Amino acid sequence: MTCIVGLVDNGKVYMGGDSAGVAGLDYQIREDQKVFKNGNMVFGFTSSFRMGQLLQYSLKVPDHDPRDDDFKYMCTTFMSAVIECFKSNGYAKVEANKVSGGNFLVGYNGQIYDIESDFQVGRLNKPFYSVGCGMHYALGALEVLNKNMALTPEEKIIQTLTVVESYSAGVKAPFNIISI
Repeated sequence: MTCIVGLVDNGKVYMGGDSAGVAGLDYQIREDQKVFKNGNMVFGFTSSFRMGQLLQYSLKVPDHDPRDDDFKYMCTTFMSAVIECFKSNGYAKVEANKVSGGNFLVGYNGQIYDIESDFQVGRLNKPFYSVGCGMHYALGALEVLNKNMALTPEEKIIQTLTVVESYSAGVKAPFNIISI
């Protein structure tokens, strides 16, 4: 369970997440954060803490060939590195010659990318997105809060996660926010 919120403001990517580790009806507040930086990227994950640990500590973010636009880089060079990282560390699931992983957001060069469990890369048409069990509550809150220019990006994320915590049993404070 989880709620990860990504928000782009003036070309800067902000990522926020909750601290719950959930198994069935049980939860614990985790010290290890679901949002972090790795190289020149910011990540926020759901699905598995193991996946997040691999993205944070084992993934070597590959160099970006300047001949490739950002989206091509994310779909090819970056995703190949993620898949190899997951495979070599025993996290990737391979069935019928098909590899699967988990769901996470990546902030890179002023954009948010949604990485799905089949490793497809989604480029979003709004300056915000969310993943996890609180995603739909978060998207509704962000649709309203992002129009409030009096709020800082951090305040928008905190208010969004607070709304989600009110409705989703899988989302719990404290909330962590980082930016790049």
